[in-house]
Amino acid sequence: MNTTTNAFQMAQKQFDQVAEMLNLDSQVREYLRWPMREFSFRIPIRMDNGDIKIFNGFRVQHNDAIGPCKGGIRFHPSETIDTVRALATWMTWKCAVANIPLGGGKGGVIVDSATLTNAEKEHLCRGYIQKIWQELGPRRDVPAPDVGTTPQMMGWMMDEYSKLSGEYTPGVITGKPVDSGGSLGRTEATGFGVIIAIREAMKKMKIDPSKCSTSLQGFGNVAQYAAIGFKTILKGNIKAVSYWDRNDRLGYTVSHSKGIDPIFLQSITDQYGTINKKKAESTGYAIEEATKWLCKDVDVLIPAAIEGQINAETVGMISDKVRIIAEGANGPTTMEADEQLKKRGMFIIPDFLCNAGGVTVSYFESVQNDMNYYWPRDEVLQRLDKKMTVAFKSVYDMFEKENVFMRDAAYMVAISRVVKAMQLRGWI
Repeated sequence: MNTTTNAFQMAQKQFDQVAEMLNLDSQVREYLRWPMREFSFRIPIRMDNGDIKIFNGFRVQHNDAIGPCKGGIRFHPSETIDTVRALATWMTWKCAVANIPLGGGKGGVIVDSATLTNAEKEHLCRGYIQKIWQELGPRRDVPAPDVGTTPQMMGWMMDEYSKLSGEYTPGVITGKPVDSGGSLGRTEATGFGVIIAIREAMKKMKIDPSKCSTSLQGFGNVAQYAAIGFKTILKGNIKAVSYWDRNDRLGYTVSHSKGIDPIFLQSITDQYGTINKKKAESTGYAIEEATKWLCKDVDVLIPAAIEGQINAETVGMISDKVRIIAEGANGPTTMEADEQLKKRGMFIIPDFLCNAGGVTVSYFESVQNDMNYYWPRDEVLQRLDKKMTVAFKSVYDMFEKENVFMRDAAYMVAISRVVKAMQLRGWI
């Protein structure tokens, strides 16, 4: 994230702007500007060398008017309580705009997962659950993977919760391995959801996706499957992807004169999204500066890494050829950048609509856990397509009806649904 960007302040300002447009009651505004509950705790872990190391953990529950809180657990060295607050807030709007019966939550630990051994990761995952398990549950708050966490780590967390609660409870965590209660289609869900949103936007804008190109920031789970979907489903061309190199501690952009093969790049990428630079270069890929992904003459930009990457300093680097910015990441565009993008007439697919595919299939996973019956992959992805298509239509209809920015339209849909649920429950 840009060092001047506070994600939670950005989330609050975005909310305040739309609350004003909706003429929302001041007391209701104050209710929704802040999380309902926050937890901060310290997790002591015995490392492989015998030393005890203390890790700081967080869990934030923003709002559960529509249903149990839902949101990932991020393991990141730059994690802060404000980042977790922001992500929990955005999760409330994401679940509401996708029209699934869940609220917003988020968790985190200040740690670089790549510095831990497998045993240390397992101890930390179990330690996290030991500290917060009484505040979690299928009807209370359901975590999932995020940056720096994996399906295997979710499996350990689910197992620890089941031990502490005294019963097998697969629905307490989503994003688990398929062989321990996970859902087929969950791995690719967020990235494919981004592609569904782009497809629907192109239909409205009468753009032929097969004649389009894209550039992506990041090459973790979301970007990988968004890239694969752009090439295989939309039949478009990928000019560049960026990634963070854990070894060099630097970011790079990877490009190819003939376009990128995302399936090949995925085969030489580690679990943390670092592409093997030597293997890429040996097969004709060019390695450029980190920000070059943003400058490419493409039709679609897909920021799919972390918050605040398109900001007042970088927004001017975006080519005038870009027609759509599809926010695969959470909060990738600051409000200052939004103002510039509005003036330039670029169509934004806002984050909590664009990347709602992950939480949607996480919801499907919870449903399958409850039924103890599991759908085939094709059925999961068909249900995802239907949900994402309806969600996009609801936001686009608001965009046209109110003649507002797409981000504001998405907020209008989401906030109205949460406020209605709060009214019906007698909270306000």
